[in-house]
Amino acid sequence: MMKRLGNFLSAASALVLAATAQSAQAAPDNDSAGDNPGEAIIVTGTRQTGIRAADSAAPISLIDSGTLTRVGQPNLNQALTQIAPSFAAQQFGGDVSNLTLSARLRGLSPNHTLVLVNGKRRHNTASFQVSGGAFQGGAAPDIDLIPPSAIARIEILTDGAAAQYGSDAIAGVINIILKDADHGFSASVTGGGYYQGGGSSNAQSANLGTKLGEKGFLNLTVQHRYRGYSQQGGADRRVGNVDGSILSGVPASWGAIAGSPNLNPILGDAQNYLTTAFANAGYDFGAVQAYANGSFSRRVANSQQNYRLPNRILKSDGSYLYPGGFVPLIGIHEQDYAGTVGLKGALGKGTWDLSSTYGKDQIDVWTLNSANASLYTDTGYTPRNFYDGQFTSSQWTNNLDLTYPVEVGFVEPLHLAAGAEFRRETYGIVQGDGPSIYKEGPQAYPGFQPTDAGRHARRAFSLYGDISAKPVAAWQVNLAGRFEHYSDFGNAFSFRANSRYDFGPDFALRGTVNTGFRAPNLGEQYYSATSVSPTSAVVQLPANSDAAKLLGFQNLKPERSTGISGGFVAHPIPRLTITADAYATWIRNRIVATGTILGKSGTTIVSQAVLDAVAAHGNVLDPAATYAGVSLFANGADTRTLGAEFSANYPVSTAIGKIDLSLAGSVNDTKLTRNRLGSTLFNEGAVSNLETAAAPYKVGLGGLLTSGKWTVNLRETLYGPVSARVSPNSGATWYTSRIAPSVITDLELGYKLSSAIDLAIGANNLFNRKPPLVPLIPGTVTATSGGTLINGGTVLNAPNTLSPFGINGGYYYARLSIAL
Repeated sequence: MMKRLGNFLSAASALVLAATAQSAQAAPDNDSAGDNPGEAIIVTGTRQTGIRAADSAAPISLIDSGTLTRVGQPNLNQALTQIAPSFAAQQFGGDVSNLTLSARLRGLSPNHTLVLVNGKRRHNTASFQVSGGAFQGGAAPDIDLIPPSAIARIEILTDGAAAQYGSDAIAGVINIILKDADHGFSASVTGGGYYQGGGSSNAQSANLGTKLGEKGFLNLTVQHRYRGYSQQGGADRRVGNVDGSILSGVPASWGAIAGSPNLNPILGDAQNYLTTAFANAGYDFGAVQAYANGSFSRRVANSQQNYRLPNRILKSDGSYLYPGGFVPLIGIHEQDYAGTVGLKGALGKGTWDLSSTYGKDQIDVWTLNSANASLYTDTGYTPRNFYDGQFTSSQWTNNLDLTYPVEVGFVEPLHLAAGAEFRRETYGIVQGDGPSIYKEGPQAYPGFQPTDAGRHARRAFSLYGDISAKPVAAWQVNLAGRFEHYSDFGNAFSFRANSRYDFGPDFALRGTVNTGFRAPNLGEQYYSATSVSPTSAVVQLPANSDAAKLLGFQNLKPERSTGISGGFVAHPIPRLTITADAYATWIRNRIVATGTILGKSGTTIVSQAVLDAVAAHGNVLDPAATYAGVSLFANGADTRTLGAEFSANYPVSTAIGKIDLSLAGSVNDTKLTRNRLGSTLFNEGAVSNLETAAAPYKVGLGGLLTSGKWTVNLRETLYGPVSARVSPNSGATWYTSRIAPSVITDLELGYKLSSAIDLAIGANNLFNRKPPLVPLIPGTVTATSGGTLINGGTVLNAPNTLSPFGINGGYYYARLSIAL
């Protein structure tokens, strides 16, 4: 593994150094912000104004709007995955998770990254990532709802910052800065699709800036995006063989079903319609400046589930109710809105900023094209579509921020900052309709039972203080502390200290020590639902429920973290910037999901206590399920994450045009240092989700050539190996699922048709690289079975869904843009 990484870095470094040597003699002595992103002024990670990214004492990555537009898919999650080395987006999920994919920083949980919009905390999604894998438990803000065309830039602080920003900022902070231009109009149309397997998509967006009176601005963005179903894999193993032939024991009518034996479409993208609108406004009244922003998003999405065989539901005479079988869909209707209003101004030599932000996400869940087998057996009738209920999540945040400079004889004034925050959060589940909660409910996704339903709320209050000092010109020191009180957890205190020393204009060292605190989000505490497949049924018991306590679990506690980091910033020649930072993060009482705790395996009762807990919670399991059990979230682990991040940026002037070269990478390794639940409850599959289910390194080499009317944007990304322990029988036996290191190529060609119109064509994953197939267990292929996959799946020739670059292969697109 390290040999491949070393070879890739050597080749990438050689390319950068060769270009550096070619143009170093002709390089000018001064930089420009356009050539060097380090010249940009940042607002993240500091309470001071006028700080350049190149002067920051903490690692800050800047991504401008132009970089975002040169990614094929107009999806912020996918864009940041390709651009930012520390950022990883979920590529595939199960159940509702496939409709609202998540993301994370530094190999930690999605919940360990704080998302800000214009410096204000963004509300969490109502969707909760229950499916196993590296993103399990995520309920962070859904940045997929933010159109790239609304963004001026993104500042990514990859350092623990809970003392500055509060709970969640253990891995870092993503601050999304909206466009604030008071003039101009731009629009784009994008269309594309995968090389094979469907997944056609299109998007249309527009941005308008206009004056608001004499001293104000209003910037508006709208986007509509569509993505169609994709389908990967081959035959359903219950009907066909790996070679696509029909099993000899299958009824002839099953073999005659259209598409047989490739009947199971569960492996692929969901169908997704997303419409978003953003507004950003401000007005200068002189002594006081007013600002506001708001957003509204509506998503309608459906995800295809496991195929149900014709014999799943029988009529009273033994014939099939649905002779062709059926593919259930999980569908959502989501509405998300948010708004911020604020006033700010001068306070003597200092500043004040008073703001209020409210956001809410509401998701109605449906099971479509399905059936309730028990309802049909008992009454002779079943609907095809079921209303399963609703998730809601809201957050109301109020902030007062104060800054003041004090002369103390240092080379610069001592910058003092203090503030207060009050936040109210809610989370709710609304029960499903009658047919959706009758006994085991519809196939694929049962409705939420009355015992699942509820509305929960909490309040949080915090005070913070921040000191920035520059005793001498070369040395800066920053100290921050934060006290927080949660109505459901009590008090916490976090601190952060970081420093930077410039040995000259070309080299500086920087480092940080911090502690952090993360309160369990309300979804982790109260989410409850039942996940089913053709062979299993698993109840997700709420961590804070009486049913969980029957199994010996306690209410969730906050996570605590300690972090250290250190690195350097170098400018060895004009325009070349190199940064490198190493870090370590320890998290105690980390909230993790248990593995499936079996109650029943076949006809064998594994644990009557588990079945009693299911009954106490009011759930009825599908009697056809071979495996039945529960899963919970608990403070089950202590972990240690070691990592490093590096970047090099260099613009080169050549005879054919300007080339912006970049090399960036991230390496991290997470280890379980204490299993608080024991190997039975937190089994080797769950451990592998923490330690090995995400790529341990990602390195990207990019080059953007601008030559007259042409642009060529090339990116090579190396993903490290991933693996997980998987089981076909709920933990009775274990196998290792692996993906080797992979290199993915992205290419875009652009041409300026006129001063206002641009055309681009490109590819993400140009060479259609796909992950390896999930292997069969040797000796399991018979005349009546296509074999047993090591992960218990039902689709043969199935791509490994652990893939950090997705399962669909190459995506090819065209984009037409106009800017006036």
